[in-house]
Amino acid sequence: MKSPAAELAHRLARDAEAVCRHYLCNGRREGRYWLVGDVENSPGRSLFVRLTGPGSGKGAAGKWTDAATGEHGDLLDLIAANQRLDALRDVLDEARSFLRLPRPEPTMRERQTPAPRSSPEAARRLWAAGKPVRGTLAERYLRSRAITAPLGCPPLRFHPKCYTRTDDDAEPQTWPALLAAVTDLDGSITGLHRTWLDPATGGKAPLSSPRRAMGNLLGCGVQFGPGADREAQVLAAGEGLETMLALRSILPRLPAIAALSANHLAALELPASLQRLYVVRDDDPAGRRAAETLTVRALADGFDLVVLAPMLNDLDEDLLVQGAERTRERVLGQLAPEDRDRLAST
Repeated sequence: MKSPAAELAHRLARDAEAVCRHYLCNGRREGRYWLVGDVENSPGRSLFVRLTGPGSGKGAAGKWTDAATGEHGDLLDLIAANQRLDALRDVLDEARSFLRLPRPEPTMRERQTPAPRSSPEAARRLWAAGKPVRGTLAERYLRSRAITAPLGCPPLRFHPKCYTRTDDDAEPQTWPALLAAVTDLDGSITGLHRTWLDPATGGKAPLSSPRRAMGNLLGCGVQFGPGADREAQVLAAGEGLETMLALRSILPRLPAIAALSANHLAALELPASLQRLYVVRDDDPAGRRAAETLTVRALADGFDLVVLAPMLNDLDEDLLVQGAERTRERVLGQLAPEDRDRLAST
């Protein structure tokens, strides 16, 4: 009898191309292989996944190799690396979510030990209960914000029934929610940001606070793209989730991190490997102060720093009102010359 991991790996391999189109959407099929830059879905051709072949052994479907790093494995290993999951349980849950399979019943111990409210552990459990964004209300919401960035990226998930309270004494309500994983420079989940959504309108839910974060946020953020962790050399940092997804929509090669608030942007921990930081500034007093504070810190640490200023209140509003082409031209014009050609290519 196959182990749960082996059975899931076999099921994934039977539909290897669908797995690649979901998690490695920046790649493409060439013959019997899917080619992409790396496990984090960068454009390129270093990593190749076999799409056809026997169920096991030499040449099996679902096997992959990164020629640049020597990494290799099956599709469970690929999902673990792509989604930055360390625990096997979380990897299996992610695979079941993709395959639309039910999760096993929680153990007695799991049922008897609830995580402390708003703790990092509670954030990790809620994240594990989420599912991919594609085809959900969360995708509808982000597309309504003119965001065209690929949504198979690691830090985003969707939960169809996420609890919230208007205050501590109120009865809990459930609304669909966009989940965003907050991670430290090592990629470990320390918190979670939730945006509750209204199924009727596709916008934010009619709550007094439709956005809330939980867990440990100080110094951490929602990281997009390879190199947005402790190995980044060029990085963009800003406040809002939608703001940084707007940036990724027009410059998908630029690693980015959303700090989720002006105060957290000012306190963001930066990788020691960083050479140039792009601060994506919101055009309000809090946004300007946060950008100034982060600028002072970055310059003191010896990083090159460039502020990316919006035309309107923030970059996502630029994208909505001014359109993608004009917004992209504006941002490209503010980049350091040595980054412009490299980041402009798609």
